[in-house]
Amino acid sequence: MDARAYIEAHREEFLSSLDEWLRIPSISAEPEHHEDVRASADWLADHLRATGFPTVEVWQTPGLPSVFAEWPAADPDAPTVLVYGHHDVQPVDPVEAWETEPFTPTLRGTSLYARGASDDKGQVLFHALGVRAALAASGADAPPVTIKMLIEGEEESGSVHFPDLMRERRDRLDCDTAVISDTTMWSADVPSMCVGMRGVTDVQIDLHGPDRDLHSGSFGGAVPNPLQAMSDLLSALHDDDNHITVPGFYDGVVEATDEERELIARLPFDEKEWLSTAASAATWGEKGYSTLERVWLRPTAEINGMWGGHIGEGRKTIVPASAHAKVSFRLVPGQDPVKVQQGVQEFVEAHTPAGLRAGTDFSGPGTRACASDLSSPTLKAARSAMEQAFGKEVLFTREGGSGPEADIAEILDAPLVFVAVGLDEDRIHAPNEKVEVPLLLKGAESAAHLWRELAERS
Repeated sequence: MDARAYIEAHREEFLSSLDEWLRIPSISAEPEHHEDVRASADWLADHLRATGFPTVEVWQTPGLPSVFAEWPAADPDAPTVLVYGHHDVQPVDPVEAWETEPFTPTLRGTSLYARGASDDKGQVLFHALGVRAALAASGADAPPVTIKMLIEGEEESGSVHFPDLMRERRDRLDCDTAVISDTTMWSADVPSMCVGMRGVTDVQIDLHGPDRDLHSGSFGGAVPNPLQAMSDLLSALHDDDNHITVPGFYDGVVEATDEERELIARLPFDEKEWLSTAASAATWGEKGYSTLERVWLRPTAEINGMWGGHIGEGRKTIVPASAHAKVSFRLVPGQDPVKVQQGVQEFVEAHTPAGLRAGTDFSGPGTRACASDLSSPTLKAARSAMEQAFGKEVLFTREGGSGPEADIAEILDAPLVFVAVGLDEDRIHAPNEKVEVPLLLKGAESAAHLWRELAERS
């Protein structure tokens, strides 16, 4: 029996298992659901044991647990592949916006609705089906490569403990390649591989002036106004070409190759449709780059919020005592979040007028960007595997979001490849999250082919 036939024959069994797992409300961001996250880890561990993994362990952290599994190849010299995903899910608020109960999986046509269906339980579980399909196709008792799985329990809460977990367990996680299954494709009809993700850091900027609000008739125009200073500071973040003016911001930026820009240009991108999805009347961004390049290949500075002074009804003619803003920076390969933070501090200090005091509060060390090597044999193997499953050319994309992928690549010293079948319209992080069942089955088939491809190319 070939891999595709095996997967189709076990479709209902796969969906039944996924249904069970999706009913566990493993919301890592909400303390009242932390026991559910632990129950989710236990469920996955049991499922992987039933799949045939000879080693399955629940790894505790100071926070919430990850699940580790390992299935050695028959050939001790075969490559080792680590699959990364996560079993925690986003909160469901506003619950009234859901058309069905978020943790009662509901199949409508080919779409399976539930929190976590796409992000990321469905995409984790297709690997278990894929390894069984690979064994059925080969008739072997062990996969052609050593497969390890590391499924995190805190990704939706910032992966706070995940880097330390990998460092502590580094000897158990040694691998030649890390496969990431927590991204999306261009569309159901245009299969694609993500080849990079941006990083991120964010800051709250506080400007303090007088010790109290002042009467604007008595003091306005004669003392510095924190809100005006904040407006000037934020407007200075970009120059006339919408380049970011933070000192050293572009230091180390790895520019995309002409090949990657050409592959992005081949995607069937409809800017008018994209603007409709964005509910925007126009595009905006750094001069010299297309819309997709701005979202995927270039760093950004976004003002997330600004407040201070009187914002209630009626008049209150004051010089406010303080002003505040939140700003996030999306980063690309080559940028160091800590150095970006240092540049932001310099920028704020340089744009704070005399008489005001400035403060910067960063939420953490930030997340670095990551990217795959387009010429690597590993990426070519993954692309070939997906093309066999989908029956058509697989294009390349990047993603504008961020995750722990850069930490995985650095700590494990392994190249990354992204094999995932989610869609942008899956509404991840939003009400009515769903996944397309046919794509999950294609994901399982891609995984089944991937193990053989990696073994043959080693």
